[in-house]
Amino acid sequence: MSIEKGNALELDDIQAAALEPRPTPYAGAYLALRIDDRRQGRELLRRLTPALDSVAAFDPERQVSLAVALSFQGLKALGVPEESLAAFPEEFREGMAARAEYIGDVGENAPENWESPLGSKDVHLILAGLAPDTVRLETVLLLVRDALRDLPDVVAIWQQDVHVGPDEKEPFGFRDGIGQPAIEGTGIPGTNPYEEPLRAGEFITGYKNETHGITPVPQPEVLGRNGTYVAFRKLHTRVAEFRKYLHERATDTADEELLAAKLVGRWPSGAPLALTPDKDDPELGADPKRNNEFMYGDDPEGLKCPVGAHARRMNPRDAVVTGEVRLHRMIRRGTTYGPPLPKGVLEDDGADRGIIFAFVGANLDRQFEFVQRQWVNDGKFIGAPAEKDPLIGTNDDGGFTVPRKPIRRRFKGLPPFVVNRGGEYCFMPGLSALRWIADLNT
Repeated sequence: MSIEKGNALELDDIQAAALEPRPTPYAGAYLALRIDDRRQGRELLRRLTPALDSVAAFDPERQVSLAVALSFQGLKALGVPEESLAAFPEEFREGMAARAEYIGDVGENAPENWESPLGSKDVHLILAGLAPDTVRLETVLLLVRDALRDLPDVVAIWQQDVHVGPDEKEPFGFRDGIGQPAIEGTGIPGTNPYEEPLRAGEFITGYKNETHGITPVPQPEVLGRNGTYVAFRKLHTRVAEFRKYLHERATDTADEELLAAKLVGRWPSGAPLALTPDKDDPELGADPKRNNEFMYGDDPEGLKCPVGAHARRMNPRDAVVTGEVRLHRMIRRGTTYGPPLPKGVLEDDGADRGIIFAFVGANLDRQFEFVQRQWVNDGKFIGAPAEKDPLIGTNDDGGFTVPRKPIRRRFKGLPPFVVNRGGEYCFMPGLSALRWIADLNT
């Protein structure tokens, strides 16, 4: 059964982490917990829920935040009734590891190569803590450790520390996290003034979506309403491999920078190729009012930004592609882990560095999985079936085309620059849902 709640979002019940933008800079930590005793797991939720901000109560000046998300195995471990479990969508019930081949996680991206315990049935609850720096992050972690006190059958099994610097650059050296959608009823502005706000049901369960319907939500109503789905992925980045590929194929340093920008769709500063196709413009890249103010409709051939560039694939905007772009929009959060590779170094130093990626949306299949299958690991939607996303696609001797007059440039032998080290599908319930689970007596 679906829930009709009209367009008025219950912002006082939605976890702030689902919708609120993250600060800059920040330090953070993802923790995975295993619940061996449902009563102790419920007690943990009872202790943590008062510490979670809702969207309505979120105060950016408070500077620290905590979020709670549960895997399907976690909901089972907490004793959520079978009839409620059965109401969750198939992709969530199966989990990311079981869907690996479907979404393109094959070869070295396959679950058998993932970092333990990611993708296993032991990952029940994910906590995400954020703060402006590591000192204040420790206060969040202290709160978590205090909540776990005297609960020996709730076990921390994995932790990943993350950070985002003042320049907001990911390991490849490009400013990240620029393009985010506006959502009706939230009051949170989007970053592209040309994009109409999306219906809240694209991101929060229980509300009208872009199909003018409501995606079926888990029952009872208190469990299913005001939640969202989250797909976590630990993406290892091969920065040295990326630099060597560019260095060996470019004619000079300027051409190397241009080729890198063509693959990404933006310059290192964050300035989009759509607005400055020939050279970087750091002032534009740093201006949040202008650095996402563009569409692709005036560049159908990709002469400014290649149609196969990473950023254009992730959000084709008004470009002519197969499918309806607004049905596949999502909130994307990227957070860096590991040390940076020093500038100019072309040899891998063996360090593990990358991105903890988090998708946020109300429909795992239509949003996250569709984008992985069709936009990242296929090229039919842009008329280039043999090409994948040049940055995050599962390339193995892949190709990439840079449209140019009079002769286009074609690059071959693309290796994988990003490898998935593991992930999980989670449900980030509303605050009322967390209290309902905590009060279960099953």
